[in-house]
Amino acid sequence: MAIEAAMIQYRKEFVAAFEQRVSLLKATTTKESVISGNQATFLVSGSGGDAAVTRGSNGQIPYGNPTNSQPVATLVEKHAPYELTGFNIFASQGDQKRVMQMASMNVINRDIDLTLLAELANATQDFGTGTASLQTVTGAQAILGNADIPVEDENNMFAIISPAFRGYLMQTTEFASGDYVDVKPYGGPARRMFRWMGINWIVSSRITGLGTASEICYMYHRDAIGYAVNVGEEKIAIGYDEKQDTSWSRATVYHGAKILQNTGIVKMTHDGSAFVAS
Repeated sequence: MAIEAAMIQYRKEFVAAFEQRVSLLKATTTKESVISGNQATFLVSGSGGDAAVTRGSNGQIPYGNPTNSQPVATLVEKHAPYELTGFNIFASQGDQKRVMQMASMNVINRDIDLTLLAELANATQDFGTGTASLQTVTGAQAILGNADIPVEDENNMFAIISPAFRGYLMQTTEFASGDYVDVKPYGGPARRMFRWMGINWIVSSRITGLGTASEICYMYHRDAIGYAVNVGEEKIAIGYDEKQDTSWSRATVYHGAKILQNTGIVKMTHDGSAFVAS
């Protein structure tokens, strides 16, 4: 039957759209806060794999120098600006000023992860084909271990994987069975971050090739990747232009990433094409 003078109610509070709102990867890096300037120089030092020596035929001990390298991360400015007229805000549903503010921060936080992933893509050690398996994980660990990377340093070992990669791990006995693990993944909600085999795993939808046969995932040590960011990190500003009757929001960050030690990163190619909507 027809409704006389039908009335529609609009919810005052907005529902946040599905999107990544925080940086997942920033905490996995060797971070440097930059007071001023557009570059941050890191220092990587060691023995360079030297072997112990004996005295030479002249009776002297031959001395060498430690190995030093200075990778440079170049900062670039990134902004996430939004603006609405006063009438647009007046005529629209929900708190549009708050919507703009949240959107600015979400965009900047995602850019942090995209910046780090873009630099990790420059790594040259590759391993893995097909779908994720125990061999994929142990093989990547072995490559890092062969290069003297302390893979047992579980507070500094990380892997960035796709949702599909996690999906295949969930079907792996050594990952899901209580015979092997204390924390049972089927006993609680799926998590974006978890620890297994001494590695801190992060599930990201920002990886290159998401949902294809060539997803690029990573396993690495914190000391392999540097992240430079301005002091205070991301900044959020909001304001109102009385002359033009516009409200605006802008989040800004000056940042850059740089591989510090290529041997500490393994790129894992993964086939996630079976786990996509039809």
